[in-house]
Amino acid sequence: MKIYIGCDHAAIDMKNEISEYLREKSYTVEDLGINTGEKIDYPISAERVARKVVSDKNSLGILICGTGIGMSIASNKVKGIRAAAVSEVYSAKMTRIHNNANIICFGARVIGIETAKMIVDAFLEAEFEDGGRHAARVELISKLEENF
Repeated sequence: MKIYIGCDHAAIDMKNEISEYLREKSYTVEDLGINTGEKIDYPISAERVARKVVSDKNSLGILICGTGIGMSIASNKVKGIRAAAVSEVYSAKMTRIHNNANIICFGARVIGIETAKMIVDAFLEAEFEDGGRHAARVELISKLEENF
């Protein structure tokens, strides 16, 4: 599975650590973030990752900023994205299982690196419960995009 990862200037170090962590676990990681000394507005980074995830249906995305909230809001503006800002493992798991989220967002100023790793593991290891009430609800979310 390919993972697209991005960040803003508040989260460069965490992005780099998570990228390395995923590579060690044999994931293919495409880093769309920035590096030390650079600055970027979070909506730009969010759009980069979101567009890649939408065009590569077998991929997932990780976005990291100060809180994860801005990245979540911005990436959800891209049709086909279901991004969730989380700060603990249970929500990371459940957003995949119930919402079929394709991007996880979190904040480098909110959680530490070990919690971030646990969140990433929970998100990537969980699978959408396709069919039934969850699929119907995700379809309703998709219909919302079509109406605007």
